[in-house]
Amino acid sequence: MVEIHRKIASSLALPATRREERISASLTSMTKPFDLALSYPQWQGSSRSTNILRGAKATAEVCSRFAPLVSLRETDATGDDHGVHHWHAIYDQFRQAQHVLAEHRPRRLLTAGGDCAVDIAAIDYLNGVYPNLQVIWIDAHMDANTPETSPSGYFHGMPVSAIMGFAPEPLRRLQGAPVKPERFKYYGIRVADPGDEAFGSTMGLRTLEMDEALSGPVHIHFDLDSLDPREFPYLSYPEPNGVSVDTAVALVRRIATQADLVGLTITEFAPANADEVRDGSVVIEQICRAATGAA
Repeated sequence: MVEIHRKIASSLALPATRREERISASLTSMTKPFDLALSYPQWQGSSRSTNILRGAKATAEVCSRFAPLVSLRETDATGDDHGVHHWHAIYDQFRQAQHVLAEHRPRRLLTAGGDCAVDIAAIDYLNGVYPNLQVIWIDAHMDANTPETSPSGYFHGMPVSAIMGFAPEPLRRLQGAPVKPERFKYYGIRVADPGDEAFGSTMGLRTLEMDEALSGPVHIHFDLDSLDPREFPYLSYPEPNGVSVDTAVALVRRIATQADLVGLTITEFAPANADEVRDGSVVIEQICRAATGAA
């Protein structure tokens, strides 16, 4: 807020027209810190349709308070392929997301999932805008299986390998440069399959230290199952011993303050009813506010 006031004050010496433009831009950056909120109502990467779809819509409503909202249509594509359940729906929605992002060309992107695989499109886009993009993956699960190693065949367990160049070939042909492993860090991980562990070891993936300083453009993937289910139980895949809400929100705020936070994707909200939508949305708004650097 102090910085916004400084920008407004410094603009008073400008001619009237330019002064009004500068003040308007300052206020806009304060109230709408992201250029676009992308509603990505994909549940097909997981096996849980109803609750994750409800959560995706609720997450989009919260995100619309922080940026202009554009929504992908819910796909009617069906069928498995390439070792992935619901492959054609996932591929259709990825193509939709690419089209929307190419049309709107946001510099700062807020994405409302949906399952974790929605972040493949968001990260691929931002990695093209910022070749030195860093990715912080806040999640209970490593999400680093491939179709060959996945025990379930569900794509929300494969996005980390996909953004690093190991997506099924039809999707890989649509992607840009892979994310470099040295620009990727985990936080909150506590569950891994053998395929996850093998991929992480091969690629040399690391975890983020709490006091590790960050700079430059950063994208945060925030899977809500990283949170302790005693505090945030609105999940399809809860895991014990998670991160407290306060700790997670503080981490997002620290990254937003230290670095240039150009992307935030929130995934896997799975409320069972309207009461859970209301209560869970309070936490999602805290996360979004923290991404602006606000208290």
